[in-house]
Amino acid sequence: MSVDTPRRLVLLRHAKADWPQIADHERPLAERGRKDAPAAGRRLAESAIAFDLAVCSTAARTRETWKLAVGELPQRPKTVYEERVYEASPGELIAVLNETPDDVADLLLIGHNPGVHGLADVLAGSTEGDAGVRMERRGFPTSALAMLTFKGSWKSLEPGVATLFDYWAPNE
Repeated sequence: MSVDTPRRLVLLRHAKADWPQIADHERPLAERGRKDAPAAGRRLAESAIAFDLAVCSTAARTRETWKLAVGELPQRPKTVYEERVYEASPGELIAVLNETPDDVADLLLIGHNPGVHGLADVLAGSTEGDAGVRMERRGFPTSALAMLTFKGSWKSLEPGVATLFDYWAPNE
């Protein structure tokens, strides 16, 4: 695969989590999250992106979100559970993404705010249509998706190189 091949990166914030008296990393999804995660999966399926790889935080709420969302996809991509995605800053997330092999064209990252929203903002040097306006208006609520594209290798992913071409949030 050429480094000039357009690549797509989709960022998914985990679905709404519950707040039981347990460690943050182990928080499960709330009832609303268990409804919204499959809706996010259906939106991913509608995008017709055949993901080569999914990188998911190791937190319980992200793993549960992914389990409910992936069931809506026509094909399950290879999934890597990466502890560095938990509580990661946009820069730390870029460092994780820079390690992606170049044979991966389309990647899904399932993570947390504020890192995922910050990553979408910092990568998007441009936007198509009203995707940027909608993301700015709604923020990045639970189960939201930002879809970006860029040319180059994953090692070349850096602030401003991508185009935000779609944004979706539940109840939008």
